Amino acid sequence: MYVPGPRAMEGTNPVNKKLVALSGGAALVLALSGCGGGGDDSEKKANAWAKSVCDEVQPQLKKIQGANASIRAASEEQDSKKLQQTDSKAFQQISESYAALAKAVKKAGAPPVDNGAQTQKQAVKELNATSGAYNDLQTTVDKLDTSDKSKFAEGLKGVADELKKLSDSGDKALQQLQAGKVGTAMSKQPGCQKPKTGATSAT
Repeated sequence: MYVPGPRAMEGTNPVNKKLVALSGGAALVLALSGCGGGGDDSEKKANAWAKSVCDEVQPQLKKIQGANASIRAASEEQDSKKLQQTDSKAFQQISESYAALAKAVKKAGAPPVDNGAQTQKQAVKELNATSGAYNDLQTTVDKLDTSDKSKFAEGLKGVADELKKLSDSGDKALQQLQAGKVGTAMSKQPGCQKPKTGATSAT
């Protein structure tokens, strides 16, 4: 883990690389690995529910991946204004994607598991909260002073710290949503598997 030192005051690159490492963590919980399964009635219900969610998930995962790629591409950017614009747009995109994911889970109804309605409610709440957090990060980035590189770097450090809190907060409801038969069903849906890109990094 990068620990901010004097270099963070000299330029934005070390801090921006930290943003790259921290961005888009929660959505990856929804990107599962495919595996086989059976076909009893409860599994059919789980598969139907998973399909209704996962068909909506894939476009949002791609948008989040694209936003993270733009942050990654700007990791060596020296122009503070350009960097601000790139990060702001990426955070907006990620925020909108999480809001869309929340709508998808809400629209699908309760998953066919014990306490399904409560699990769904918590997952929707978590996704909306993450959307709001990225919206707040966008607002923070938009307010940063780009005329002073050291001040801008310090401001970006604050954004990175908030991102770390966001990634550390966990996605318990999402993990619960993906437990058991529903999780197995989701993992078999192409829409809930990680979008294939030319340069994906291990998560």
